[in-house]
Amino acid sequence: MTIKVLGSGCANCKTLERRTAEALDELKIQAIIEKVQDFKVIATFGIMHTPGLVIDGKVVSQGTVPSVENLKVMISQQLAAQS
Repeated sequence: MTIKVLGSGCANCKTLERRTAEALDELKIQAIIEKVQDFKVIATFGIMHTPGLVIDGKVVSQGTVPSVENLKVMISQQLAAQS
């Protein structure tokens, strides 16, 4: 699983990255978390508001910082969709 945190590196982006790592830890899932700060790359995902979260190529959140519990649901749904 590859998870991308899209944004400029602002406080919200860092919080999203931290919460995502926490959600993965609680779910006992190993994944690669990549920070993407290049706005040309971010634009390819159709993200209009950062921070954005992309799980295995699918945009699952943009413009907000979901709670750890919500992130766990998003990650679990993506895993289920891949099965």
